[in-house]
Amino acid sequence: MDELIDILTPEGQPTGRTALKSEAHKHGWFHATVHIWLYTLDKKILLQKRSLTKKVFPGLWDISVAGHIAAGETILTSAKREILEEIGLEIKESDLIKIGTRIHQVSHANGIQDNEHHHVFIAELKSPVSELKIQEEEVADIKLFDLSVLKSTKNLENILLSRFHDYYIFVYDKIIEYLKNTTNY
Repeated sequence: MDELIDILTPEGQPTGRTALKSEAHKHGWFHATVHIWLYTLDKKILLQKRSLTKKVFPGLWDISVAGHIAAGETILTSAKREILEEIGLEIKESDLIKIGTRIHQVSHANGIQDNEHHHVFIAELKSPVSELKIQEEEVADIKLFDLSVLKSTKNLENILLSRFHDYYIFVYDKIIEYLKNTTNY
């Protein structure tokens, strides 16, 4: 879907301009996205398999939920909306724990220039995967993996991208730290 998004400076500040997502990707304009990593208390991570129709990384097992922040939308509202749209799960803002903001710059072979500020969250998945409903235009499948998949250095076919290994380690460490601080781990 080609949605209207706010254009940011490279430092993440609003420019006051909006554009269609396709235009931002064509021109390499900075914009904001949300990444939500859903974990379970038994140290599993929910990954989604991206639809084969996606323009970047089709068919790849990836972040639990991710998406662009719509023009004028708050970060938390966007995170909640994306979770509901992609996997049919309603979540409270208080369940979303922000663990950082990440600058992401990738030029794709198809001409898409991703210059994004990812607002990264973790949240406990409290519902069984069987109760989740995927948005088939965006998501081909969802599955729980052992949390250790985030720190694996093995070449796992179609599971995550090795070039983002440091990011996955960061997410893994934050989930483990959060579990230690809030449970009996």
